[in-house]
Amino acid sequence: MAPGASVSVVARRHDVNANQVFKWRREVAPVLPISEGSIALLPVEIVPEPAEPPRPRARRTGTIEITFACGARICVRGEVSPETLRQVIELLR
Repeated sequence: MAPGASVSVVARRHDVNANQVFKWRREVAPVLPISEGSIALLPVEIVPEPAEPPRPRARRTGTIEITFACGARICVRGEVSPETLRQVIELLR
């Protein structure tokens, strides 16, 4: 907002896009009176959000029933690991 100041130079100095500085100027102009030292850019640091603890897995309920052409039948209730189910199917083929 200083007389003779270049938005592009200010933007580069603070590593922001000049269009963003123009937008901020438009937003601030009707609110703040322009005077020496009344407006300052503040340093900003972007930090990652704190990691949330993993949520406990919901217990799966239900039934899977597989009938093979040879007559063999598998009935699975509750949660079964995919690897275990794969091994059982391979054995029944």
